[in-house]
Amino acid sequence: MYNLCKYDAYQNPGRDPAYILEILPVAGGLAAISSDQNLTLFDPMRLSQGPLKTIRTPHGNITCAKAFDESNSIVCTAGENGTVSLWDLRLDGSKAQIAAPTGSGDPLISLACSLAGNAIAAGTETETHQASILIWDARAGSAPRIQYTEVHNDDVTELNYHPTNPSILLSGSTDGLVNVCDTNITDEDEVVIQTFNHGSVHHAGFLNDTEVYATSHDEKFALYDMAETTEKGSATVDFGDIREVLKCQYVANVTAKLGDAGAVVGAGSQDQQIFQLIHMAKSPNWGFSADNSVGLPGAHGSELVRSFRFFDQEQVVFTAGEDGQIIAWRPT
Repeated sequence: MYNLCKYDAYQNPGRDPAYILEILPVAGGLAAISSDQNLTLFDPMRLSQGPLKTIRTPHGNITCAKAFDESNSIVCTAGENGTVSLWDLRLDGSKAQIAAPTGSGDPLISLACSLAGNAIAAGTETETHQASILIWDARAGSAPRIQYTEVHNDDVTELNYHPTNPSILLSGSTDGLVNVCDTNITDEDEVVIQTFNHGSVHHAGFLNDTEVYATSHDEKFALYDMAETTEKGSATVDFGDIREVLKCQYVANVTAKLGDAGAVVGAGSQDQQIFQLIHMAKSPNWGFSADNSVGLPGAHGSELVRSFRFFDQEQVVFTAGEDGQIIAWRPT
């Protein structure tokens, strides 16, 4: 393992600073959402100078954000009052909000965006014994194009579009299921084309065209394969409690690398005040490469890291945490 050094940071103001919930790289900089309901944009090379712009979001309590079009700095946000907003961060003030799709009014806790499919998907908390996945056409109208009410029966905690097929949507829920849906299918009884029973889903997503990862709220970690050659629904690799495998206290998330370059697991330990980026590769079986892991000593102190992003070409890693900081890390 080799360590990176903290070289720049931004701290939300106040004695009890707002959490940074998510950071998103876009062409115009580094976008962030925080628990004070703000969407901000930073110059990633000058974090300490503060945000280039700050936008107050209308979500009551903002819960999630995804990039819709990174190259044009367009991001999507959603929150507990059931609202969704599409923002063009090249614009200022109220002009930045370029769309506001309307939903069911139920609290929204997950998002996925597909520029290729011009689609925005959002997942709801359970309301009146029902959880929904809403899908909008970003180009037309404000009402959902599709609403699934039977794919999950508990909070929809995760949504991700397939990396190459914009009609394929992965969803995860506290009902324990990771479902893969073909959104071209109109009959909801037929829309789920693959199901993996993992346990209450915290994060899930695609590693490549066929393989899927999932982490549960009790830190169980497993890989699954949509390919027809594998036994339907069973894990191809079950790591069990990832905290024991990686000697950590929590996993923030997993980020797939482009192509077949594996993935990076962001794992932290509040007691040791460290956060690590641990490479996961397939050769021929999936495993962790501890020797190639990157350490961020000090991390966000005793607070959780909520989000991490890496800019490989610039050799910079960004982390965001519940201490209200965004920190930039690079080699010494």
